Amino acid sequence: MISLESLAGQIDREAQLFYEEHKPPTDLIFDDAAEMESNRHRIAMNVLIRSAEQGLANLANRNDFFVGGNMFIYFSTEQVHNRDLRGPDFFAVLGVDGNTSRQGWVVWNENGRYPDAIVELMSPATANVDTGIKKDIYEQVFRTPDYFVFDPFEPNSLQGWRLDNNQRYQPLVPNERGWLWSQSLGFWLGTWSGIVDRETAVWARFYDESGNLILLPEEAAQQQAEAAQQQAEAAQQQAEAAQQRAEAAQQQAEAAQQRASRLEARLRELGEDPNALNQ
Repeated sequence: MISLESLAGQIDREAQLFYEEHKPPTDLIFDDAAEMESNRHRIAMNVLIRSAEQGLANLANRNDFFVGGNMFIYFSTEQVHNRDLRGPDFFAVLGVDGNTSRQGWVVWNENGRYPDAIVELMSPATANVDTGIKKDIYEQVFRTPDYFVFDPFEPNSLQGWRLDNNQRYQPLVPNERGWLWSQSLGFWLGTWSGIVDRETAVWARFYDESGNLILLPEEAAQQQAEAAQQQAEAAQQQAEAAQQRAEAAQQQAEAAQQRASRLEARLRELGEDPNALNQ
């Protein structure tokens, strides 16, 4: 007959063996030395990351988010063993601790949370993967609600999908400007032509619900500097206008004084005492 102590010991040993076989791996790699497709791809990634951070923090007034790019997302031990590593060019996760520093996104360390929005920056070499196997993984494994792709060298390449009630991706319909709505982020994803980091291109950019471009930090600083300059110029113009009005009033007063003096002199010529007329 097995004692309770022996049974408890056997259960503990079996539990320990199960844990040893299934515990999350600790030998995770966060840098495989892979580089972006081009300098423009790198800039495009940073534009998305920095503008999303600006929009979520300043427009949505929230701090419970993490935004990353070209970082590994670990989602299964099998993936780790196979070195099948998926690193979206841009991803955002909402409702998480925004103050935690992360080398990558490890799902089992994040209470099972996957990205809420992903953007892949395509190239001819990656387009089939980004719209094929990666799209399938983001749909069927990650269950990421919003997925977008864009080739920084092809201005008309923006595409997007949204999970429907059956957890299947459905193509997003662009608005009249060709923008796509990210319900998760509460932003439009569209295109913008201009210079970023000394490179002129058509960039994928975020817009707020009203269609205003979400500025990068340096763009916001430049806008504030220009507004301050305009305010200073307006104040200077107001000061100059006030000075001109004061000078005009002084001139009018002097002219009135001159007319009064001439009138007084004329009265004296006529034998009239100006002071007596005022009594």
